[in-house]
Amino acid sequence: MEGGLQKPTRFSIDWKNQDYLNEELFEKELRRVSDHCHGCRRCVSLCNSFPTLFDLIDESKTFEVDGVTYDQFDKVIDHCYLCDLCYLTKCPYVPPHDWGIDFPHLMLRGKAIKHSKSKTSIRDKILTSTDMLGKLGSRKIIAPIINYFNEIKIFRIILEKILRIHRNAKLPKFSSYTAKSKYKNISNEMNLDNKVAIFTTCYHNYNEPSVIDDLVKVLKHNNVHVELIKDDKCCGMPKLELGDLKTVEKMMQHNLLKFKKYAKDGYRIIAPVPSCVLMFKQELPLLFPENRDVQLVSKAICDPFEYLLKLYNEGTLKRDFKNDLGSVFYQVACHQRVQNIGQVTKKILELVPNTNIDALERCSGHDGTYGVKKETHEIAIKIAMPIVKEYTKLQSTQFTSDCTLAAHHVVNAMGNKVLPTHPIELMRKAYGLQ
Repeated sequence: MEGGLQKPTRFSIDWKNQDYLNEELFEKELRRVSDHCHGCRRCVSLCNSFPTLFDLIDESKTFEVDGVTYDQFDKVIDHCYLCDLCYLTKCPYVPPHDWGIDFPHLMLRGKAIKHSKSKTSIRDKILTSTDMLGKLGSRKIIAPIINYFNEIKIFRIILEKILRIHRNAKLPKFSSYTAKSKYKNISNEMNLDNKVAIFTTCYHNYNEPSVIDDLVKVLKHNNVHVELIKDDKCCGMPKLELGDLKTVEKMMQHNLLKFKKYAKDGYRIIAPVPSCVLMFKQELPLLFPENRDVQLVSKAICDPFEYLLKLYNEGTLKRDFKNDLGSVFYQVACHQRVQNIGQVTKKILELVPNTNIDALERCSGHDGTYGVKKETHEIAIKIAMPIVKEYTKLQSTQFTSDCTLAAHHVVNAMGNKVLPTHPIELMRKAYGLQ
């Protein structure tokens, strides 16, 4: 019997239980869930985990799950990037159904077991060390050098051979200044009703601080008191996807010391990357359900356009737009979709006169590191092609996504025919702010 009309129930992750890394128990659950997925196959179009699983079963001697060896499941685990869409949008057998299937968290357990056995490659450790890469790459002298070499074909071929980073993958450019260095002090008058603390995220601090510029300008234009959170670390999502849960915990403990004071003082915490918001909204509360500070921050953090919608509903969002945006093609990021906040970005952008927003809820396939690895880049491009096809058909003048990395990846799949923007940049332009 399939699931009913009740919303999915999420259970906390008991990752500190000694049985969590028990491979015998994990394999038993892995085969149970795989057998149900084999009989359903509803999620086959979401990512490459499910086609990989079904191919393993179909090509086995028995045509059933018992024909797949335990080691072969590693391929399925490696292709899962924990987007959560199968759980929230496709699977009819999630709790409270008796089968209680939670495929993403099963894959997380597999990743944690793999990490505990020291099977994580040097490449993956480097790619997920975003704080280290950012601090190194964003130095004034080093940033232009790295950016220059990343555009040279022979260098990318060498990089592919040494670190298995695909030669055609779009790598983030480093900025010669960081968002935090620019906004050491923000001069604005205190608005006790609307106070925001910005979590810049690794990417927008080190790679595209212009997005933080745009966010600050839009918020200040709407009479919001703005501060930037200082001395924070990565949200932990890249390490979560490695199964490195102990490092996730260390990052969380460090960030809570910075974040909780803002939450207690009535600030809303805003991050311009959906994955970083989701990490504090959902993943950390499920990993650390007894931590009250995690719960406090979880309630305080939000997406930029979720906050702007709040201002709109309260009647305080300014609508003194100076410019229209024309036709905008908007890719709805997966990690924003699973926050269950609706298409808040589309709702706000459509307030701008003479603006048409075409939204598409399709995965970009990038997932931070998945889209740059040699073994998965071409698969990630293939996943992005429905977005490319739809954009080409609509012939929109602008392309945007709340996930900047996803936008660059999709544009790479397009053949770099358009310059991607973050939606908050579009808002800044609509207001006519310089």
